[in-house]
Amino acid sequence: MTLVIAMLLDAALGEPRWLWNRVPHPAVLMGRLIGWCDARFNRGDNKQLMGVMTLIGLCVSAGLSGWLIQLLPTNLLDIVILAILLAQKSLVEHVQAVGNALRLSLGDARKSVAMIVGRDTRTMDRPSVARSAIESAAENLSDGVIAPIFWFAIAGLPGLLIYKITNTADSMIGYRTPKHEQFGWAAARFDDLLNLIPARLTAVLIWAVTTRPNPRPILHEAPLHRSPNAGWPEAAMAHGLDIALSGPRSYDGQMQDFPFVNGDGERDLGADDIDRTIGVLWKTWGASLVMALLLALL
Repeated sequence: MTLVIAMLLDAALGEPRWLWNRVPHPAVLMGRLIGWCDARFNRGDNKQLMGVMTLIGLCVSAGLSGWLIQLLPTNLLDIVILAILLAQKSLVEHVQAVGNALRLSLGDARKSVAMIVGRDTRTMDRPSVARSAIESAAENLSDGVIAPIFWFAIAGLPGLLIYKITNTADSMIGYRTPKHEQFGWAAARFDDLLNLIPARLTAVLIWAVTTRPNPRPILHEAPLHRSPNAGWPEAAMAHGLDIALSGPRSYDGQMQDFPFVNGDGERDLGADDIDRTIGVLWKTWGASLVMALLLALL
């Protein structure tokens, strides 16, 4: 029942600011460690090898920490750590904030969505803001909720911590930039591997809760996405809500002409579509909670 209790705690409490304003969040501590490794080892002529060794060291440390915690006579700490590293309520709050801002003004909405996406937001129109928030919701549902649940269910606290430190490393150094293309290669590839099943599981859950009768469009479009994993929850969300996602967007001032996912879906998106997305987030969470309960009973 550890997983069930942790999911309920996360859904009820989320990320209490009063706590994380006083002590560093575990993800922040992971980020500091990865930042130190980046500064210390991302140098020389063998950056890719150093990146591989760094990731191995991070994963061994995370897995060993989880194993030692599991040796304690109580599973209370397991529940607390899992609840902290799940992101259901915080994801809903961040996405809802974009919808609320969009009802006030486009400027407020651009500032709000800039907190959850990495693309340029200064010139976004209303549909682009809503589309960005919905895409972020779909991808982070997989990365921040379903994947941690999956890896905890498969490998306990060691599996969860290995996943989280890999995912954090990917978000920090897993970019194809001159500085990180070699050093961050291992983090990016291992993160892709760890998300392989959770991303597809997320797509199945979204498809199930949106009662779309035909999964074939999802199966066709998801593999065409520029990301090997993000395309699955994104395609499922696009077809589940019958909206068009992805499409052209700007990064660092350069417009990227990405194709739409479900291009025949509605493109004039707004705050109401964000509200529908949040409904899908909670329904998917509910479906995963039922699965966790069945697992606990078995």
